[in-house]
Amino acid sequence: MEPRSALNSNVLVLNRFYMAIRVVDVRRAMTLLYRDCAEVISIDNGMYSNYDFEAWCELSQLTSLDKQTDEEYIRAVSFEIQVPRIVRLTRYDKVPKSVVRFNRKNLFARDDFRCQYCGQAQPTSQLSLDHVLPRSLGGKTTWENIVCSCLGCNSRKGGRTPDQAGMKLLKRPIKPSNSPAMVLPLEDPRYSSWRTFVQTG
Repeated sequence: MEPRSALNSNVLVLNRFYMAIRVVDVRRAMTLLYRDCAEVISIDNGMYSNYDFEAWCELSQLTSLDKQTDEEYIRAVSFEIQVPRIVRLTRYDKVPKSVVRFNRKNLFARDDFRCQYCGQAQPTSQLSLDHVLPRSLGGKTTWENIVCSCLGCNSRKGGRTPDQAGMKLLKRPIKPSNSPAMVLPLEDPRYSSWRTFVQTG
């Protein structure tokens, strides 16, 4: 059995023109590679290398003999395959939309899965979304008025503004310029290669 963390790692997906379009898990990335719909992009000392599934398997057998700390592997029947960090779709040339979807997943990711009142990181089951200016006072459901909140702080704040409840926001909520699912992993050394393709500004 392969480590669960390796299978749940993130893989950045590029279109045919090397533009970042989304993030998938390792299972989905491996399916794309195996079906010859994508290739692995590896960056070493600023040099790009492209590998199809067969070539990546061969390279993995060599690299698995001297594993680096930021590398992850999943076990096949007779050998290990290195988890790719970036794959490029070989037949998809659409330009990614600049609009970041307004949904729970992106809101939680934007706020780093932390309550924006007490600062505690929580699993999503213990988090909710809070209208900073309550809807009863005319608050809108927008990027600039919704924050991640733990259940305790949400209950404490109730239908009041933070000032009325004697609470302070850790930071002002804003609309992200890029998908939080792409930007958030950049803090992890395993995904340092993404910085070539993902703008954080």
